[in-house]
Amino acid sequence: MNTFNSASLINLLGSTLGIALYFLLLIMVVRHRSAKQKSDYLLLATAGLGILWNFGEISVSIWRDFGIGTVSPVLTAFSYSALGFLPSVVVHSIWRNAETVWGKVFAVFSYLLSFSAAVFHFQSALFYNAAPSSLALQILTYGSIGLLLGLLIFNYRQTLQKKAVWATTLLIFVLSTLHLNSHIEGSSWLIELIAHQSSLPLALVILYQDYRFAFADLFLKRALSLILLTLTAFGLYTFVASPILRYHESHDRNDVQAVSLIIILWVATALIYPILHNMAVWLVDKIILQRTNYENLGTELANKVEEKDSVEQVLELVCGELSPALTANSVIWSEVYESLNETKLPSVNFTPHNAEVFIPTTESPFYKINLKDFSGGRHLLSDEVKMLESVGLLTARRIDALRVTHERCEQELREQEFSKLATEAQLSALRAQINPHFLFNALTTIGYLIQTAPDKAFETLMRLTQLLRGVLRSTAEFSTLEEELKLIQSYLEIERARFEERLEVQIDVPEDLQKIRIPTLILQPLVENAIKHGISKVKQGGLVEISAKLETKKDKVLLTLTVFDTGIGVSQDKISNGVGLNNIKHRLQNYYGNSACLEIQNVESKGTKAELKFPVSEIEIEKSF
Repeated sequence: MNTFNSASLINLLGSTLGIALYFLLLIMVVRHRSAKQKSDYLLLATAGLGILWNFGEISVSIWRDFGIGTVSPVLTAFSYSALGFLPSVVVHSIWRNAETVWGKVFAVFSYLLSFSAAVFHFQSALFYNAAPSSLALQILTYGSIGLLLGLLIFNYRQTLQKKAVWATTLLIFVLSTLHLNSHIEGSSWLIELIAHQSSLPLALVILYQDYRFAFADLFLKRALSLILLTLTAFGLYTFVASPILRYHESHDRNDVQAVSLIIILWVATALIYPILHNMAVWLVDKIILQRTNYENLGTELANKVEEKDSVEQVLELVCGELSPALTANSVIWSEVYESLNETKLPSVNFTPHNAEVFIPTTESPFYKINLKDFSGGRHLLSDEVKMLESVGLLTARRIDALRVTHERCEQELREQEFSKLATEAQLSALRAQINPHFLFNALTTIGYLIQTAPDKAFETLMRLTQLLRGVLRSTAEFSTLEEELKLIQSYLEIERARFEERLEVQIDVPEDLQKIRIPTLILQPLVENAIKHGISKVKQGGLVEISAKLETKKDKVLLTLTVFDTGIGVSQDKISNGVGLNNIKHRLQNYYGNSACLEIQNVESKGTKAELKFPVSEIEIEKSF
């Protein structure tokens, strides 16, 4: 196939492809317009102008091929006039959102150029029976160069990427008009492609300028798939079918084999199409739209929300991630108090300009995320709606988990508060539990001593005062072992005034252990029980011995406090139902759980031994030594 045939084939294929793509664009604009919004006039104009230009080109080609006669100059004038208005539509789309004087000036100037060129085309066709007009093509050429320079100078706010897109498109159009004005046909297939198909880049730049997302899946993917399919078919025919058929005709002509070869290539083209379509999808998603990978977004978002500790932080994070992913200029969240069943709305409710994502938590308040002001005329696509639904569920599950965690923490805090109040109540009960009988006995003893030994009576009264002051002032839950022993010594001094030589006391507590903190009034009830239920029952009295030591058990350091008396022993009923002993057990359980214990046992023919064990931290031990 020679150069002329290749160029003609490219021209014919390009025009056919152009008609298909512009009809596809026209259908997309009409079918997917908003119910409240008319179809976009710029896209409609682009589709109409593109169809007119390519229809004129293919009509001229067929007209010449069938030799019907001279091509109608009016048809050519219509075709070239349509091509001349496409740059004006591009300039209009660039400045349509600009509220500047220069934008309006350039838009009006571009339409005047196109209108002037159309007038000259029809003047040449009607009065001179020739089209296109060389003067009209020169006006478009130099006018497009002027528009290009003006846009580069005055439209400085646009990004370099956008400038490069429409600048390249206008340059292609300039080259096209230069070639068309030269009246040289079939010189090169590449030149023919650029000259006769410059309308396609003009249409694509309008889509890229304002409708990158709105028509990406609807138009660009199908358009690119069709373009790639056409290029593949052209390549197979040019480089495979044409050489084989030419060689085949040189030695033997067999129409069956020639037809079979064409059919085989058709089948191969059909088999290749899925690969071409996937390539088009990749080009649109990754190169043109630069869309986020929604699967990766969901995974990253799931990891990030797990690090947030409050509902507000979770919602702010989700809004921050969705804004760039969907090119939404405004993403905010708000509380709602109606569930999806009550509102009867879908989980993702969207319109062409905004979307609402409902967060379906298990309990009120519910939340919704509002996405507004999408860039590039973006419409949500099916996979984006699914992504938003999964993000809504993911957010709801995290919020539910945070609520459960917060409720559990609040419950634990309440339980701790109740436990603290109960402990304080038990302490208060212990303070109030200073045996009235003991007080009466102490006062009776003091009254007796006043008559017999006034000095000793005064000393005993001071001991009683010191004891009561220490008990009533000890409001803290913990005190040192030293402070507890001082309180016990005050108590024993009073009891010794009553029992005299019948009560013997021994305290064996190393000084190193006396700085260890222990629960307040945890030891005094044991000493009181030793005297009340042990020593007081024996006529000759007895011994009360208090000791302390550290021991290690299962990698824990335990403080063991022992109160031993040589009284008559204590009954099992007293051990099980004693108010003071049960008080101690409950407090140990609250403070230490199962790590502490109270053991009371009667030592045969010797008395009673009460042993108190609870863990001590290493810090307490370091402080005491």
